[in-house]
Amino acid sequence: AIGSSGAMLFAPYIDIPSTSGFFLITQEKFDEFCGLAYKHNFQVCTHAIGDHACKYTLETYAKFLKGPNDRRWRVEHAQVVNPADLHLFKEYSILPSMQPTHGTSDCAWAQFRLGPDRIKHMSTLKDLVRQNGYYVFGSDFPVEDINPLDGFYSAVARKTLKGYPTDGFEMGNSLTREEALKGMTIWSAKGMFLEKEIGSLEVGKYADFVILNCDIMKCPLEDIPSRKVVVTHT
Repeated sequence: AIGSSGAMLFAPYIDIPSTSGFFLITQEKFDEFCGLAYKHNFQVCTHAIGDHACKYTLETYAKFLKGPNDRRWRVEHAQVVNPADLHLFKEYSILPSMQPTHGTSDCAWAQFRLGPDRIKHMSTLKDLVRQNGYYVFGSDFPVEDINPLDGFYSAVARKTLKGYPTDGFEMGNSLTREEALKGMTIWSAKGMFLEKEIGSLEVGKYADFVILNCDIMKCPLEDIPSRKVVVTHT
């Protein structure tokens, strides 16, 4: 995590120049796990935060995936991805699995850890969705609040529930409402190989949905944080 200075960076943290973070797995062990997963057709999901951690994960995946595929291996969090490495997601059909509230809850202090250049790439939602045309979203509960409306608002408005920052955080990476909704429904289902069972209202799928007290696709953006779930069907 960026907050604990564990996220692996290529250059040291601005406020703690004695460290650049750390890895929790050796290259040898990572290769071993990925090789076994590939051989037995298991999906690999690796926690990676920091430009070094993300590149390390992407390049390790690439050794086994070798090109376009439907393995749906994922990079969990995918924060602080160097723009020069974004193409690897597309070239090897790797999915970013992101939590939109991380960008807005961290931006007030993370700039002092990452500096003015790396902070721009801390939460590149739009850049990442462009790679494969879909991605996976989550809340990262209990680190963040479990309410999915918080994530929806953060992805589109790029603000905290208190309205910070006023003009939104790096708005070039904000998502449309449709992209945010799909990220929490059908695209996340696809990221788990469950798109034929859940994720959208279709004949033959589970009736897994909620009814809200407003249309979040049309209501004023600032009203979304106060919207409520009226009914839940599972």
